[in-house]
Amino acid sequence: MKLKITAGPHTFDAVLETEKAPKTVEAFLKHMPFTGQVVHVRWSGEGVWIPLGDKDFGVSYENHTSHPAPGHIILYPGGISETEILLAYGGVDFSSKMGQLAGNHFITITSNLDKLSEIGRLTLWEGAQDIRFELAED
Repeated sequence: MKLKITAGPHTFDAVLETEKAPKTVEAFLKHMPFTGQVVHVRWSGEGVWIPLGDKDFGVSYENHTSHPAPGHIILYPGGISETEILLAYGGVDFSSKMGQLAGNHFITITSNLDKLSEIGRLTLWEGAQDIRFELAED
């Protein structure tokens, strides 16, 4: 299943990881289209995140990682720290002030990977950027 992600001024094609993270994908699809704002990570390196407070997607760990690759999007379902969605644009060691975390890799960006670092730069230097996830029309 394909997505269109608009982050700041950039648009990306992406795929949902339905085989590797089926429960997370199913839970996320219930919230489509999903909109929010990304801010730069504080502890994790080269990533931006959508803080979601105590939002409960009703999932636990599946296909989880602490080191998402550039273009990987993970959902941290909450627990030790607040619920969040993180988009890696470079090297990430997913952490919070409480320590190491792991999130469910459930989306992979497939186009315009060269623009990912621009989202990081914009967010770091110019502040929060709007982000929108929607199903792609084939």
